[in-house]
Amino acid sequence: MSKQPIGIFDSGIGGLSILKAIKSILPSEDLIYIGDTAFLPYGNKNKTIIKTRAFTICNYLLSQHCKSIVVACNTATSAAIADLRNELSVPIIGIEPAIKPATERTQNRIIGILATEATLDGKKFTDLKSKFGQKATIFSQACVGLVEEIEAGELGSPRLHDLIKMYVEPLIDKGADTLVLGCTHFPLVKQIIRKYSPPGTTIIDPSASVASELKRQLYDKGLLRAQQEGSVTLLKTGENDNFNLFTKDLLGSANQPSPLNL
Repeated sequence: MSKQPIGIFDSGIGGLSILKAIKSILPSEDLIYIGDTAFLPYGNKNKTIIKTRAFTICNYLLSQHCKSIVVACNTATSAAIADLRNELSVPIIGIEPAIKPATERTQNRIIGILATEATLDGKKFTDLKSKFGQKATIFSQACVGLVEEIEAGELGSPRLHDLIKMYVEPLIDKGADTLVLGCTHFPLVKQIIRKYSPPGTTIIDPSASVASELKRQLYDKGLLRAQQEGSVTLLKTGENDNFNLFTKDLLGSANQPSPLNL
């Protein structure tokens, strides 16, 4: 099984930030990435729809003999990961808002969470907030429309900057010295988020932590691949020409995503 690929999926291009971190820490592994752009965004859909899509994509990745699957989406993790782990036989790695590391890094014990509506409404976020809420004051901000604007690919657009400013400033005004990027799309605009944050604000991107957890689990199960150059296969379920631009910028690769009918 060690020679088999790793599957990764997200609602669109956001999970490319996770893919990049995995490629960096596990360069020998073959990776298959699915951007479910036909169902973008997940953040405003109900849990049943998201769970159904998660199983559809995971079953496809299993048909490609993936030895592990990374749910590179906070919303899909919140909605589906418990059921995926119960029903699928391979290691399933999820992502969640990095509240614990935020409580360890904040200086004034005030944290802001930027996430989708579905993530903030999910049980996983509620449980995390309850667990770590004694260590810091936690404010959350639902970033309606931000995923779609990032997917549009115009990172210099006034609309994108206006949205980020509108969502970041209330958290800063409440005193947050640490911001958690609770959606895998948001690291793609981290520098813009930083622009609307005071100097010294800590911005937490969980991509590296997800990649490290994947490596740990593969190592524990004896599934790490021997040293060689790994490949990256990119797939998308819908139309998004900007997928290509982000792939080149993030991965330094001219790989074009192929269409996938799921």
